Amino acid sequence: MKEIYSTKMLNVGGRSGESIADDQSFKVKIAPPGSKVENATNPEQLFAAGYSACFNSALDLIKRKKGIKEKSSITATVRLFEKAPFDFVLAVEIVGHIDGISREEAQQLLELTHTVCPYSKATAGNIDVTIKAV
Repeated sequence: MKEIYSTKMLNVGGRSGESIADDQSFKVKIAPPGSKVENATNPEQLFAAGYSACFNSALDLIKRKKGIKEKSSITATVRLFEKAPFDFVLAVEIVGHIDGISREEAQQLLELTHTVCPYSKATAGNIDVTIKAV
């Protein structure tokens, strides 16, 4: 296996702190979900941003392979659940749209993308992920 990229983030303070990229290219304040701290985000938002970008890039790869040039958009909704005290889980809903393609064909492409996307592979069997074309 050939490594393509590696990155590292440091977090200080958990959900009430900050995260900083090892190369200083990215620094963000972290706040608990729903706290509405100005200029801050939370791990769930970061995960949704990463997953949606990764999934859409994987979809671009699938579209190129099939000769499809229409634009696509992906929304990732990440939900945090408390099953029991000290037992938290995530769930993700991926909603995608591809211009000029039927919803049925888009659904097939999204499901194929789910087998290629590194985030989808990382979450497989670990969290509930649903895929829906609109």
